[in-house]
Parts: sequence; C-alpha cells; structure tokens
Amino acid sequence: MSKEKAEWIVGEQMLAKDAFSQWLGIQVDEIRPGFAELSMRVRPEMTNGFGIAHGGICYSLADTALAFAANAHGPKSRSINTSIVHTLAVADGEKLLARAEEEYLHPKLAHYKVHIYNGKGEQVAIFQGSVYRSSKSWTPEELA
Repeated sequence: MSKEKAEWIVGEQMLAKDAFSQWLGIQVDEIRPGFAELSMRVRPEMTNGFGIAHGGICYSLADTALAFAANAHGPKSRSINTSIVHTLAVADGEKLLARAEEEYLHPKLAHYKVHIYNGKGEQVAIFQGSVYRSSKSWTPEELA
C-alpha cells in the first residue's frame, strides 16, 4: 500500500469511528503527515444563545484536524495540551475550513497550529495543540 493511500485510510478510519465528528459533518479535504485540511458547515443546532456558533464547534473541528495531521505519520498520537483563540464570530450556515500544520516533530512529542477560516477566507480562530506520539503504530487491520 502506498504511503499516500495509508494517510487517507488513517483519516477515513478515524472519521468512520468518530461519531461526534460525523455529527459535525466534517469532510476530509486533504491529509498527509503533519498536515490536514478539513471542512464543515455550521448548522442551527450548533449555535449558542447569541445565535452564533458555539465555541466548541470551532474547537472540535480544530481538534479533529490536529488528530488527523498527527496520526497521518503512522504512530498513534493523542493530544496532551490544546488551546484556542476565537477571532471572529461564526454564523449559522457558514462553511468552516481548518488547516492543521505541524510546527515541531520529535519521536515522542509534536506541536501543531490550526487556523480556522470562514467561507470568505477570514480567520475565525487559531488553535494550538501538542500531542504525545506513542510507540504503537496503526496496524494493517485498523487500516482495512
């Protein structure tokens, strides 16, 4: 199996087993080691009492992008620290794009920055996260 195919399968398998990300309607647009681009559309049930997207929506999209970018390397990776800064409100119906990029890679730790944009290309949030990279890799059975 090619490395590119393995990256997509890791992302597809992770998404297939992630009921919350499925509920969010997340689409995998691109994935490769250290990079992931995901998108989704905000729905009415994702808004808060102010009529804008709940902050957890952008956070969850970014957290999923982080997981895909980190795990596309092969070793199973889990977040150990994350934070987000919301820069613009997000309205119901807006399409969001999350772009996760690796900033630091070490055998046991890695750090990522995720920028989230609305459909106009405006940045609506900046997310940062660090992951622990385990010694366990994805098995062929998990990638099937």
